[in-house]
Amino acid sequence: MKPEYDLLVIGGGINGCGIARDAAGRGLSVCLAEMNDIGSATSASSTKLFHGGLRYLEYFEVRLVREALIERETLLRAMPHIAWPMRFVLPYHKSMRFDGTTPTSKILNTVMPWMKGRRPAWLIRMGLFMYDNLGGRQILPGTRSLSLRGTPEGKPLKQMFARAYEYSDCWVEDSRLVVLNARDAEARGATIEVRSKVVSADVVDGIWHVILEDAEGRRDTRTARMVVNAAGPWVGDVLRGTLKSNSQGGVRLVRGSHIVTKRLFDHDKCYFFQGTDGRIIFAIPYETDFTLIGTTDAEHEDASEKPVCTPEEQRYLVDFINGYLADPISTDDIVWTYSGVRPLYDDGAKSATAATRDYVIKLDRARGAPALNIFGGKITTYRRLAESALKEIGTVFEGLSGPWTAGVPLPGGDFPHDGVARLIADLRAAFPFLSERWATRMIRAYGTEAATLLQGATTAADLGRDFGATLTEREVDWLIAHEYVRRADDVVWRRSKLGLRMSKPEISVLDDWIRDRVASALSAAAE
Repeated sequence: MKPEYDLLVIGGGINGCGIARDAAGRGLSVCLAEMNDIGSATSASSTKLFHGGLRYLEYFEVRLVREALIERETLLRAMPHIAWPMRFVLPYHKSMRFDGTTPTSKILNTVMPWMKGRRPAWLIRMGLFMYDNLGGRQILPGTRSLSLRGTPEGKPLKQMFARAYEYSDCWVEDSRLVVLNARDAEARGATIEVRSKVVSADVVDGIWHVILEDAEGRRDTRTARMVVNAAGPWVGDVLRGTLKSNSQGGVRLVRGSHIVTKRLFDHDKCYFFQGTDGRIIFAIPYETDFTLIGTTDAEHEDASEKPVCTPEEQRYLVDFINGYLADPISTDDIVWTYSGVRPLYDDGAKSATAATRDYVIKLDRARGAPALNIFGGKITTYRRLAESALKEIGTVFEGLSGPWTAGVPLPGGDFPHDGVARLIADLRAAFPFLSERWATRMIRAYGTEAATLLQGATTAADLGRDFGATLTEREVDWLIAHEYVRRADDVVWRRSKLGLRMSKPEISVLDDWIRDRVASALSAAAE
């Protein structure tokens, strides 16, 4: 029997979609099954950063940091509409302390016990020097010292903070990154099946027989030569339950929670804050009018339990940032929270904070057909993880072509990395009814495809029904047709963050409209 597909990928997060894209581009036939919406779990709940992981240097994870730093600029060139440079302000005060579990902390406590866990300024500067130079920067500016006296960066902070270091990392629209990888995989021949849960997988005569169940409970079988388990928080459940494997690979579930408040400062830089407990959080300009604060690190026992930002985590983040703010905030200032579960490889670390963010890939041939299991990883290195996965897959499919994704733009990203302002101006010239904010949102979401989406419109009325916050019928139809949208949440919390600006009644009306539209399309396709 010849299988339908070479690969069946379980999981539509960034790792699964990245692997599907890379594999399809090398000529393999690929089916990707996601039980919910594309990128709806961990990959939609990150801190929205492409970063090397400055704090990982304290754990001596130099290879991981170097790989991530190199990737920042590779990814900036491939997706300049959804990723862009950002400057990070790290305020310094002599009272700052290490996380006491890091190797660096243990060494400093031995050779400099009088510091009692405090971070000396020279050590921070040395770490930033490494951060500047490990990845071969070309686009991003390097570190500089910064006075906080009488400057916009210092205005929101307590007077005790007089100096800071400023360095570079990058922002990314994480949910859009996932869906664009899925779209590109599909454009290269992959089949993307959303809201299709893998309920069983068995090997028959060396071929995987995988049963999928859709949202209505209908079941169908897909056959594949190889299975890729990229199920994120559910990787362990799939490994031992669905795939019935005896592999010893383990996953550690760590919940990261975030809060969103009103805008707390009048500039476009991010703050890197270090706490008295040795942990760090970011405070990031978010969706123009807001500030994103996070993240926590807490053990999460059960992948089936939906992660939420608990009242304790909200209080922790508020208290943490109030240690820096001149005008403190309260939990009443929180306008939205979100939480995701990071499926880290279980390396036996004593705490969630200390657990490795590196990825581990394990090929299992024990059941008579190959299965590849993906543990851990971080959003910045998803493309390199996919290349590593394809290297393992190449041991099964002989003659597979080599890596190709570096520098290849994702849909809408085919313009220079510094060309966003020009693209926004061109879009407003072509469609004068767009406000500056509306045009910016369209370019930041769709890049060069924004003009295609709006084609033929001379007034806002030409775009059909207005659902609120500049979301129109034309755009929603595009999202249904091209981006796997089936529910209002897919649009207002993942393809965009318009849920911050839309009322609950508006979102409810949108949800009813989308469900009717999708049902009509499915009915027409069945006839």
